[in-house]
Amino acid sequence: VQLQASGGGLVQPGGSLRLSCAASGITFSIKTMGWYRQAPGKQRELVASITSGGRTNYADSVKGRFTISRDNAKNTVHLQMNSLKPEDTAVYYCNAVPYISRYWGQGTQVTVSS
Repeated sequence: VQLQASGGGLVQPGGSLRLSCAASGITFSIKTMGWYRQAPGKQRELVASITSGGRTNYADSVKGRFTISRDNAKNTVHLQMNSLKPEDTAVYYCNAVPYISRYWGQGTQVTVSS
């Protein structure tokens, strides 16, 4: 099983990033998938999820700014992040919802700073 997140980087406040997650070794199409993040000194939190049928849900802190999407044919899930704020700085991970411990990958660092 591998969930490889990519697309992070350093961006100024108000900027955008698009994260991608490539899944292998799991029955991707039937699972609800999510993006989680963990900021320094804080617990990991779920910020967005998408069901196999495309229904989405967002944490209040990112609602209206982030958009999650998936491509079941390519076993990928994406997170478009707009209007980024310094408080969005964290390592971002993808996993199933609810998460499966052995699915945690390296994550991708997002830093929002001027």
